[in-house]
Amino acid sequence: MHDSLAIVPQSNNNRSRSGATGEFCNLLHMKARLVFIALLLTLASCAGVPFDYPKTASTALPPSTDTRMGQVDAAWEQAHGELSGVIGLSDGMDALGARLKMIELAESTIDAQYFIVKKDRAGALFTGKMLRAADRGIRVRLLVDDIFSPGVDQAFSLLNSHPNIQVRLFNPLSRQSFKYWSYLVDFKRANRRMHNKSFTVDNAMTIVGGRNIGEEYFELNQNVKFGDYEVFALGPVVDEVSAGFDIFWNSELSVPMEAFKVKVKPADLDKWREYIKAQVDKGEHGIYGQAMNSSLLLDIESGKRKPIAAMVTMVTDTPEKLQNAIGDAELATLAREKGRRFRAAQREIIIVTPYFIPQQSGTKSLEALLAKGIRIVIVTNSLASTNHVAVYSGYRRYRKRLLRAGAEIYEIRADQAGGENAWGHSPEMITLHSKASIIDRETIFVGSLNYDPRSILINSEMGLFIESDYAASTLAAAIFDALGRVTYKVDLDERGKLRWTYHNGEQHEVLKKSPQASWGRRFMARFYGFLPIENQL
Repeated sequence: MHDSLAIVPQSNNNRSRSGATGEFCNLLHMKARLVFIALLLTLASCAGVPFDYPKTASTALPPSTDTRMGQVDAAWEQAHGELSGVIGLSDGMDALGARLKMIELAESTIDAQYFIVKKDRAGALFTGKMLRAADRGIRVRLLVDDIFSPGVDQAFSLLNSHPNIQVRLFNPLSRQSFKYWSYLVDFKRANRRMHNKSFTVDNAMTIVGGRNIGEEYFELNQNVKFGDYEVFALGPVVDEVSAGFDIFWNSELSVPMEAFKVKVKPADLDKWREYIKAQVDKGEHGIYGQAMNSSLLLDIESGKRKPIAAMVTMVTDTPEKLQNAIGDAELATLAREKGRRFRAAQREIIIVTPYFIPQQSGTKSLEALLAKGIRIVIVTNSLASTNHVAVYSGYRRYRKRLLRAGAEIYEIRADQAGGENAWGHSPEMITLHSKASIIDRETIFVGSLNYDPRSILINSEMGLFIESDYAASTLAAAIFDALGRVTYKVDLDERGKLRWTYHNGEQHEVLKKSPQASWGRRFMARFYGFLPIENQL
């Protein structure tokens, strides 16, 4: 071996070292170029968001008795004073129909604020009807978060080209490179999102809750159903919702659509108008017809269903929450208020949330309430029903601990929760998306706030607190009536092991593993549990 090495010419050895050095230098140059390119892209991402684009501040117009909705609102306030009127919207078709009816009755303004507006049939119908309202002279303001509404720049720019429609994106990503690249390189800013959801017409009537604008939220998707809950409201609370909208609309994080300079042909709006006309012409067999003939709208028109009078308070985070350090408790306005109300509970708290990650602080708070004898019932997604397995991995970390403390936990059954939808289809997967709580069967919370770190600490949220024994007791009774049919009860067996029990009539199951979940989902739930991502979930 030594002899073999000895006969290698010295000159060749020098060339080898020289070549290695050259390759090393080339590698350094390549890495330097990549770092330089990444730096340029980072700067482009930051510089490419036109936060300084000129915009005109505007506010909600006061309700007017010259409009039909204004007349109804004025009559309500005259009869009920400080009490607002509320109607629950649990059915997706009812929720879509309510929006479309409100748009058709609009005579002054429409203000819509959403986390997601999808480019699907529901999104096209919703925005298309607002386009037709704008044609009648209605002022339309549409504010959408910019993270999970894919491929809408062209459509939003086209809408924005209408003289009566203004569209703004909240905390947008840069368009000067691949859109989601700026999410990575400008993570600290881009990670903070507006999760608020409200829809207000003529500043007289509003809808607040958990639904985004997309097929799955209105039960139009044949494969997936998002079980959701919202509240239609009129009366004094509408002014509060409008004031909250104005804060976000006029925020420096809200950027007019024209700032992105997307080229459109305003004449293409005619194609949208033709689409809406075609949907209307389909009559009762189309989406529009089904929504406008929903059971709720028919009951309201016939007088069978009337709003419940209640003291209603709207609470919202502000854009400042997204501009300051994560974890600033003073800016987590809604979460702080909800926590205060939980701590004041005397008998019972029912929590309905798709994403439940109480973390150490929340778990201790719930344990303290349980120790005082407060009944706590938690309804959330199972591993099979969740649309975010990573979130489930965070929740499972606290499940046993809460069960030992006395909490009652129910997880959604993925294939039994809804039966057939309005189209006669049985969805392949049911996902809970409602964000509601009931305190002592006296107060209802409905809004956008999930029980997780992202909602509490990172994003902005809003919701309504409804003070009504009748409404709270009715909603609680409806939840408990459905639990046997739509959920597995989770508890601990005699050995302290988890078990899932389903009991509905003659159907009875007792399982030792997450029911209906595939091996892959179980594996990923465990895998995510090893990652340090809980604070982002």
